[in-house]
Amino acid sequence: MTPEERFVEVWADFLEGELDEAGHAELRGLLAENEPLQKRAADLFQMHRLLGFTAAEGAAASEGFVQATLARVPRSSEAFVQDVMQRVREAGPKVIPFEPVSAEKGIAGRSWHRREWLAAAAALTVSAVGGALWVRGRRPVGFVRITQNAGALLTHEGRALAVAETLPHGRLTLVQGTLGLVYGRGVQLVIEAPAEFECRHADLLQLYAGRVAAEVPPPAKGFTVITPTGKAVDLGTKFGVDVPLRGEAEVHVFQGEVIAQSSGGGNRRSLRDGEAYALQSGAGNTRELRSAAFIRPEEVSLLRAALAVGQRTHADAALAALRSDPALIALLDFEGDDLPSGSYRMVQGRWPGSHAPEFVSVGDHMKLDAGGDHEWPQLTLAAWVRLDRLGEPYQSLIHTDGWSKNNPGQVHWMVTRTTKMRLALFGNTLAEGFEEHDGYPDSRTPVLPEQGRWVHLAAVYDSAARSVRFFLNGQLDKETLQEIAHPARLGPAQIGNWDKQDRKLSGRIDEFLILGRAMSDDEVRGLFAAGNPYG
Repeated sequence: MTPEERFVEVWADFLEGELDEAGHAELRGLLAENEPLQKRAADLFQMHRLLGFTAAEGAAASEGFVQATLARVPRSSEAFVQDVMQRVREAGPKVIPFEPVSAEKGIAGRSWHRREWLAAAAALTVSAVGGALWVRGRRPVGFVRITQNAGALLTHEGRALAVAETLPHGRLTLVQGTLGLVYGRGVQLVIEAPAEFECRHADLLQLYAGRVAAEVPPPAKGFTVITPTGKAVDLGTKFGVDVPLRGEAEVHVFQGEVIAQSSGGGNRRSLRDGEAYALQSGAGNTRELRSAAFIRPEEVSLLRAALAVGQRTHADAALAALRSDPALIALLDFEGDDLPSGSYRMVQGRWPGSHAPEFVSVGDHMKLDAGGDHEWPQLTLAAWVRLDRLGEPYQSLIHTDGWSKNNPGQVHWMVTRTTKMRLALFGNTLAEGFEEHDGYPDSRTPVLPEQGRWVHLAAVYDSAARSVRFFLNGQLDKETLQEIAHPARLGPAQIGNWDKQDRKLSGRIDEFLILGRAMSDDEVRGLFAAGNPYG
């Protein structure tokens, strides 16, 4: 038996209160100097609390369940791990109860420690794909199996499932993470949380909410995804279906052909490479392709590998260090209820159970007022972004208001029509020898050499050095010098849409940082390495 397998057994006994002194000593020994097991213990403890919530809720039959459950999964952090380790050190032979939670937060303050649920939670966190399916009396779906799992938390009728090779019949809720499925004739699906779905039969997936990417080989031609507002019938292709919690479903074709048909007798529409369509009742509307809105099979294995080596813990530690930086102006991790106002929808971020704003429609934006009326001789802007498309129009990362000669130094950070990153300050001019597009500093390298992945962008400005330095995924891409370099000015601004014409954003953004000093090359490189969701 491996240490990981023994840990699962001992940890279940620990939560049940069945460990004697020798058992406690063994558990402490397993966890001592073993950071991966400590992280797993913390994840299992938060799962232990979540199981009590899901049991109290009953069947996951509404949109509210997805939103509420996702919001209540505690975010794993260094402090949380330390707290759980302290419990291990101090606990005697007794049950560890769920902490009481106020009724306003909606989680029942009760202890729920049935042994089979603990084993299911342990298998869910520790095993990669295998494990027992913990829904008794349920006949498994024979035509579909799980092939990939990146931090998935899957529930059925209010109970958490171990992520096994087969799924039960009936409606399933993916609370967090990402699942890869394979149907009998070779159809590959990737489902991203939060999602509710049902594997109806070998040629059909019912998607109630969430998003799925599908790769359908020729023998499986005719595979269908049913949504609340219509259906997508494959003709041998790669495509994605997005079903928001509110509004119509969308079909996006990456390669090949799909027949889209809205519910209520809507017309059939043939979609080919690069086309997208909204399934509205009675009729549909053309949409712009959002290929990066969907996680593909090849990406899931990278996400899973990063979780396995503790990347989430490293990212949390890096954020904690930034929060204590005296030069910090703003740091948005988009967790909790105190979010900026605007028009956007919250989806899963880089990590299972985390959150990120997504900007889809023209006019989607998030308001941000930071930095006040101060002048900042140095400035660092950094963010993780997942852009749905490049080229026309500009992708607006942040645009301050008051862009005029009366406010020199106003900051605009964006991705241009030529797919380069740009940092423009009003009134600044380029130094001799730097002749760039539109007269503003741009990166040399396109922002997304690989379409459809999270990428880390950073721009470092130093007015005294008259320099702008661009970084892509932690690597210095280019330095541009300026003849006139005003101190940066911030204040009221918007992430995403700024003027409803050519300054908008299509995609997600995570961990948005504004720092009132110039980060060094090593610091930017370290920030990327710590937060990289691909390990």
